Amino acid sequence: MIETAYIKTPLGIAKLEGDEDGLSVISVFDDGEITEVIPEVLEDAVYQLQEYFRGERTTFSLTLNPAGTDFQKKVWDALLQIPYGKTYSYLELSKILGDPKAIRAVAAANGKNPLWIMVPCHRVIGSDGSLTGYAGGLHRKKWLLEHESPVTQTSLF
Repeated sequence: MIETAYIKTPLGIAKLEGDEDGLSVISVFDDGEITEVIPEVLEDAVYQLQEYFRGERTTFSLTLNPAGTDFQKKVWDALLQIPYGKTYSYLELSKILGDPKAIRAVAAANGKNPLWIMVPCHRVIGSDGSLTGYAGGLHRKKWLLEHESPVTQTSLF
């Protein structure tokens, strides 16, 4: 049976869905009700997300079980290879997948990623370095990339 939990994050309310086969969905909303008792099957995912937002976690160790086509799953697996604090362009990702001409298909699969943050689609940017479309909103993508950036901005005064 699919279990659901809603938790507060710095970027809104995250909805987590999963069962004993793994985590299938993480999405984000501007507001909503918080789950008071987290289902046992989602406790580790909630804990790891909280660690990530506190800056204590750079990788996740969970069983993921997203629904998608074989091609989408191949793209999502490639996204998992992008290291924390790094970005790839859609073209680089297409080349890694073996077909530089598949850039639009790769971008479409990236946009269908059902596992916000854990499958780091936010780490994919335009070839010119621009923050291209992001299902969670560009303000969230910018925040996530800054959160993961190895360079910290210091005050001049």
